[in-house]
Amino acid sequence: MTQNRDFLATEKIPRLLFRIAIPTVIAQIVNLLYNLVDRIYIGHIDVIGKDALTGVGVCFPILTAVSAFASLVGGGGAPRASIKMGQKDHESARKIVGSCFALLLCISVILTIVLSVFAEDMLLLFGASENTVGYAVEYIRTYLLGTIFVQCSLGMNPFITAQGFTKISMLSVIIGAALNIALDPLFIFVFDMGVSGAALATVISQAASAVWVISFLAGKKSVLRLTRDIIRVDWRILLPCLALGVSPFIMSLTESLLSVSFNSSLLRYGGDTAVGAMTILTSLMQFSLLPLSGFTQGAQPVTSYNYGAGNWQRVKESFTVILTVCLCYSVGIWTLIQLFPEFFVLIFNDNQSLVSYAAWAMRIYFGATLFFGAQIACQNTFIALGNAKMSLLMAVLRKLILLIPLIYILPLFFETNADKAMAVYLAEPIADFLAVLTTVTTFTLFFRKTLRQMQKKEEVTTHEKV
Repeated sequence: MTQNRDFLATEKIPRLLFRIAIPTVIAQIVNLLYNLVDRIYIGHIDVIGKDALTGVGVCFPILTAVSAFASLVGGGGAPRASIKMGQKDHESARKIVGSCFALLLCISVILTIVLSVFAEDMLLLFGASENTVGYAVEYIRTYLLGTIFVQCSLGMNPFITAQGFTKISMLSVIIGAALNIALDPLFIFVFDMGVSGAALATVISQAASAVWVISFLAGKKSVLRLTRDIIRVDWRILLPCLALGVSPFIMSLTESLLSVSFNSSLLRYGGDTAVGAMTILTSLMQFSLLPLSGFTQGAQPVTSYNYGAGNWQRVKESFTVILTVCLCYSVGIWTLIQLFPEFFVLIFNDNQSLVSYAAWAMRIYFGATLFFGAQIACQNTFIALGNAKMSLLMAVLRKLILLIPLIYILPLFFETNADKAMAVYLAEPIADFLAVLTTVTTFTLFFRKTLRQMQKKEEVTTHEKV
């Protein structure tokens, strides 16, 4: 079993990183695309399309919460398992897989019951109206029936990636995405099930992904084989995993809070046009930075495994390659957006007033994106090296500590509504720059200390062998 993972410790780092990370990037992009297609289908339902789409949009915070719990368990457990594998402690790594699976099953039951009972009240709180709440409730109650499938597919798939089987983990996403795209028009239009049909298509698709993931982990090809004897909630094993998973958990949950903050402020100062522009900007930001997130997450097993194995040279080289790729990509995206903002706006809408406004706002909003590659590289390497405290701090720094307060504070320094709206957009690059500066400085100090400790440990081990 150990031999099967030797390539993580021996193959050349640049080639290894791209081989493992690229399937993860593809999977992330496919996942985003099928979510967009899902909304397009709903928006084209005759007569009710507009209200139905709005209702489903209001469900976003609940959908995010369900996914966030999967990230809490899988996003923290998988790097821990990789570290144990690097230490040649495969039995402990298997126990992590079993405990995380058991916890995900428990979370599924709790979320299904609690969210179903309070669904309508929550949706009204999130902005549903009398015209849209019916569609929102119809969608979410059907969707919540598949909570267990969401938890198993999203929460356990990282353990496949952690073993280096990134093509298998990519197929986990592609299977669900392809099935959802095929079933959506069938259930919505052919069977005339409307919004509930869209939700049912999603449930079936997630079920197919979950079966694929669990079947592989329980099969003979899996190094960390999932068997009945290890499926138990062991808090001694789970607490370190959850501490590490808090970072992606909070990052997911704060997305909805951030959206509310931006939209409420822009509606006040810039009206519907400003909110419409923000929708385009956030969609473009999410899509353009998705490859960075996919690359760094896909690269985590390489860093974690070699960190666990005590191979400081490969840990250092791995981060150097990750940082270089992320910076080159973010600088390239920044350059294209600053030069051709209208082109990107036209992808989403061709209304001339919106195009002009959004193109102006885009140059401000993406002002510091060229540095953002360093933020993502450092933040994800904190997680790969098992530093739960710093990964949590960096997760909340940009959004909760910097960005959301700036959205409300900056407009106070301007007089006209147009300038106040500009200040809201300006909050993003200021928060980005300050977050990058803090993260890079903190990570540099931490990384140098970590490498020195690994080097000293290697020297002591070598001396003892001599």
